[in-house]
Order: sequence, then structure tokens, then C-alpha cells
Amino acid sequence: MGWAQATSAPTNPGDADADIKQHANDGLFGAVVASARNSAYTEWMTLATATASTPAATPTGNSTGHASATAASSSAVPSSTGAARPRSNPVTNQIWDYIVVGAGAGGIPLADKLSESGKSVLLIERGPPSSGRWGGTMKPDWLVGTNLTRFDVPDLDNQIWVDSAGIACSDIGVMAGCVLGGGTAVNAGLWWRANPDDFDYNFPTGWKAADVEPAVARVFDRIPFTERPSMDDVVAGALAAAGWQNVTADIVPARKNFTFSHPDHMFSGGERGGPLATYLVTASERKNFKLITDTSVNRVIRSGGKITGVEIEAFLKGGQCGTVEVKPTGSVILSAGAFGTPKILFRSGIGPQDQLEIMVNSAQWINLPVGDNLDDHVNTDIVITHPNVSFYDFYKAYDHPIKADKQSYLEDRSGILAQSAPNLATVFWQEIEGDDGITRQLQWTARVEGSHDISSKKAMTISQYLGRGATSRGRTTINAALNMVVSKPPYLHNRHDVAAVAAGIEALRQSLSSDPAIEIVYPPKNQTTAKFLDSYPLTRSYRSANHWMGSCKMGLDSGLRNEGTSVVDTNAKVYGTDNLFIVDASIFPGMVSTNPSALIVAAAEHASQLILGLANNSTAPFPVSSSRALSTSAHTIASSSFGAAAPSSMAGYSSAVPGKSTVVGPTGTGSPTSGSPSATASSPFTNGEVQPYYQCGGSGYTGDTVCANGLICKVQNQY
Repeated sequence: MGWAQATSAPTNPGDADADIKQHANDGLFGAVVASARNSAYTEWMTLATATASTPAATPTGNSTGHASATAASSSAVPSSTGAARPRSNPVTNQIWDYIVVGAGAGGIPLADKLSESGKSVLLIERGPPSSGRWGGTMKPDWLVGTNLTRFDVPDLDNQIWVDSAGIACSDIGVMAGCVLGGGTAVNAGLWWRANPDDFDYNFPTGWKAADVEPAVARVFDRIPFTERPSMDDVVAGALAAAGWQNVTADIVPARKNFTFSHPDHMFSGGERGGPLATYLVTASERKNFKLITDTSVNRVIRSGGKITGVEIEAFLKGGQCGTVEVKPTGSVILSAGAFGTPKILFRSGIGPQDQLEIMVNSAQWINLPVGDNLDDHVNTDIVITHPNVSFYDFYKAYDHPIKADKQSYLEDRSGILAQSAPNLATVFWQEIEGDDGITRQLQWTARVEGSHDISSKKAMTISQYLGRGATSRGRTTINAALNMVVSKPPYLHNRHDVAAVAAGIEALRQSLSSDPAIEIVYPPKNQTTAKFLDSYPLTRSYRSANHWMGSCKMGLDSGLRNEGTSVVDTNAKVYGTDNLFIVDASIFPGMVSTNPSALIVAAAEHASQLILGLANNSTAPFPVSSSRALSTSAHTIASSSFGAAAPSSMAGYSSAVPGKSTVVGPTGTGSPTSGSPSATASSPFTNGEVQPYYQCGGSGYTGDTVCANGLICKVQNQY
């Protein structure tokens, strides 16, 4: 909807022909209109039997300055002259360098780093503001009069599981935060420095631990961890007695085998911190940055592989509608999460054939395995009881906190309300080496609450998360109602993953036996681990840790080629496109050791440098892995989607024929002057073979070979 207002009155209000100075100020806004629908509409339509006649045109006024009602209505016909774009709308009136879709763990840091470069950046968030700092208003009565909301107070995070109205995404079949901050606004705030193995094992070259470590360091400089010891640490005591080692996990992130730690969080000063309290603050101080909330992105607008903008609509009251354009040299970055990003891609004609057939004409398809490779920590719960455990009712505290606890929190941000619900006690890790040669990482998280029909106030639930190394994968798809669903859960599809879960349970049972006061009540004492797992459903509701990722996998094997599995290249750019990037959990090729929030922020820090590097070196060729090449496989891109641009995308690369050392650079052809590389493969590119290629670039490239034209040359491998 639109509005306009004038600052000057009509020259003669009594004359319908009087001059009116319009559009001194104008803009767009959204309103929720679903409640205006009426089931009787079709019935009402059938009652209309007469055809309305169109009155003849009459003068819009007369010499006495009076106008008839008929004249007034007929004069409202729109002018044949196209209306100018609203001058005062800062979103649709501006053409942006970067449009970032989704203000969560990936989008907020990315938008901050891009705007830091001086480029104009628009950050679009589908949901409403969360923290009071950003205009959020959702709060219990005891916070009225403060600038705090339910998202600011750490202990209120668990409330989302009983009251998610206006917070959870309504079109996604899992719990996902549709608010400013995304998952970092609603989760338990666990903040783990990346285990180097997570990047070394999962990611391709350019994203290994050594590559990403500077980004990880920057993240923890801005958002340091806080360690909160628990009052109910019976699990830690049993583990220590059984020989597990007590560590501070964020100081020694690589030590994740038979170690335990107090939970490390991103809280700051007793309030939720994270990207909302750091990256978004610095971004908002820049004139070249703009954040809009309550606005969803339906699709990217593209011509073949070139993205020209995004289509937006109001998701909530106050949202905006229309088309937002990106500059010809600019880019769109999707950071809408493991489900939100695939949905936008599907609606933009990017994805596998069975999904695109639901959405768009085949002439515009870019056929990529979007939605495949879906991953999540596999959750398996153990419930224990111990006489020293003391349950705190965080759900009751949401509306009616204990007076002393409320006073401690409001006065000095201390006490139990300053820690995450539901009283996380101990987090511990172990590695299981499978007989398939793969080492699988387990994380255990102990919290003070019962589950699985165990309601004792002396109960603790210990959740096992099977993470890095697990080989099972699932899939997310879109249905006719445009809802994202988990069509294939990613849980325990092979015996090696099952064996790792079982081995972990056996090890925990043995370790907890060091304290005779600990009683394992789930599974029952007389049930074997094998029988327990056989009866444990492999459904999302039972096994999800809600750490979804992987649905837009990063890799060198382009999904445009035969048997290719990847959606984005190592610059985080979507294969088959010139300027569409993805920076969120969906690009992670596999699961990580811990809760993933801090790793997603680190990935955004790293990706921002790559994206800015491409823009600063725009004359250099793109990596060959990004070329829009046709394939005879199921993952192909229709010729109309790239037209005549495809051949030029190979500029800068040799044909990879053995012994060929001539390199085509961005400004001409040159031969290496020293250390000339030689291709080792025996044939040009063929399906399934790894072939080296040569690339010349600017100062951003490294290597020991210099081309004759002064550019630096390096050899990489390409599938």
C-alpha cells in the first residue's frame, strides 16, 4: 500500500481543477489483510445480476466552482503518464551495492563487513524487531518500563517452545526464528570457538581451519565468550571421577575427546549479546547501511545468471512491498537459513527439477541440488536423577519470577535469570572411530529438566548430538502451499552412524556409574542400548537438535555438472550465476562438533572478505568452478539462462591439456616466466576426473609463478 501527503493546500479547494501540490512526502507500508477474507465471497458474487453502466464523462468543474459527484468520481481515472518512483522511499528508490536477505548469524555480520567497505548495503529481515535496542516490544509484564524484551533476558529463551507466536517462521516445518537476529535471538546462546577439525574435515580448500582462523579470531574479539558455572554439576563430578578432563572449551577448541566444560555463552553484562549487540550496532552507525524488518523476500529477479534485484512484500504490519534493485556491479546475498534460503532459490527458478516444476517455466531453470545434503545434529536423550539436583521452573519465571530473582536481575543483571534456561549444567565431548575409518564427534549437553515422561524435579536430561563425521543426510523441499518441509530426515541412515551413537551411550553409562547416586531412568535399567535405539523413532520431533544446515552445500563439484553435489563455490557464489551468493548455515557441507552459531558468524566474516575481494578484482576471471557450463546430467542449466555469456566465463584458464603452460589473463595472453606449472592429468576435462587449471589474477592471488603480463599465476584442481 502507498501513501502521499502535501505540505501546501490546493490553490482553490472549491475548484476540482485546482492545482494540488502532491508528493511532498510519500512511501510504502504493509498491512496484514488475511482477516478481510470472507468465505461467502463467491456466494455474494452470484447475487450480482445487473451490469453497471459507465456514466458519460462530464466536466470536472464549472464556472461557479461547484462539481457534481459524478464528475468527481470520473476524474479519478489514472493519468496515462507513468508515476515517478517515490522520492522519499529510501529502499525502493535507491539502487544498492549489496542486498543481504536475512538478519541472523550470517546476514548481520556480513552486512556489517560489507558496509564497512563504504558500499551501500540493504539488510532485509522478514520478522519483527527482537531486542529492545532495536525497537522490540515482546515482553512479560515484569519487564514493562524497561528497554528489555523476552529476547534480551537469557533465562527467557526457553519460552519459545511454549509460546512462539510472532517469532517462529510459519512456513517452515521446524522451529526457526523469524525475528531480527534469527537463531541468535532465540537460542540458548551457546558460543563455541570452532574445532579446527570442523573446517578441515568438512570444507574445501580456501575454507580450511588455517584459512578461517583469522575470521574466527575476529569473531571472538568482538563477541568474547562468558563461562557460567552451574550450581548442579553432578554430571561433571561423575565424569571427572571416570577420568574425563575438565577444560574451558573456548580456550582449547580442538580438545573434544573425553573432555567436559561449563557452557560458554555469548551473553554480555547479563543480557543476550551476539551479533545484535555488536555487528548490527556498528553497521547501523553508517549512512550507507539500511535495515528493514517485517519484510519478506519472495524471489531474486534475474536475467539468466545475472541478478538485478529482489521482490519484497510485507510479512507483518510495517513491512514494505515492491522491487529493490541492485547495481550492475553489485550482488545479492541470501542469508535466510537452511530452509529460508532454499525457498527463495526455488521461487527464483534455482534448484532441482522436481522442485522447479512447481514454481517456474523450465526456460528459466538453473538446475542445482538445492535442498539436498540437509543435515542436523542427531539428538538422543538420556535421563538421569540425582538427589542433589534442584529444578528451577523457568517457564513459570517467564510471567511470575521469584521476587528476589527478579530484583537481582533488574538491579544488577545477576542471579539465575542471567543464565540460559533450562539451567545448562555441563557440556562434554567424545570421539568415536568407526569401522569405516571415519571418526565421528559426539557432544553431550546436560540440562536440569526432565523429558520423555520423566517429570521428577530431581531429573536431568543429557542430550547426545551426533555431529561431525556422520554420513547420513536428508532433504528439504517446498510444497504447493509454498511451505518448506523436511521430506527426508537426516538421521541414522547407515549402521556406522548408529554404531557411534550406541558406543557413546555405552561409554556414558560406564562413566556415570562412578557416582552410585546417579540413576539412569531413561532408558530403563533392564533395556539394552541396542533395543533402546531400535525403539527410538527416527523422526524430526524425536531426533532434531534444531541445528539445521547443509541444504545449499559448498564445494568444488558444481551441481551443474554430472554427479555434482554443490550449490555454491568457494567464494560462496551460486553456480550458474554472476552475482548471487549464499552465506548462512546452508552452505556448510557437513555437521560440526558443537552448537553452530559462532561458526556461522565466522563463516560470514570469512565470506565477506571473499565477496569484497571479487568486487575489488572485478576484472579478474571467476574461478572455473563458477562457470555456467552445460552438462548432460540431470543438473543442467537451460541455454536461455546464460545465452552467449558462457564462453567468456572460461576466460583466464588453460584447457588443462598436459604440458600446456599458456595462460589467458584478463588483459591478454602470457606465459609463466618462472616455475612454469605442468598439468599432470592425461586428458582434458572429463566427468569424474580431477584436472588442474591455471588462473591469473591480481594482487589478491598468491603463488610463486608470475605471468608475462605481470599477473600472478597459480594451479588449482577442478572437477
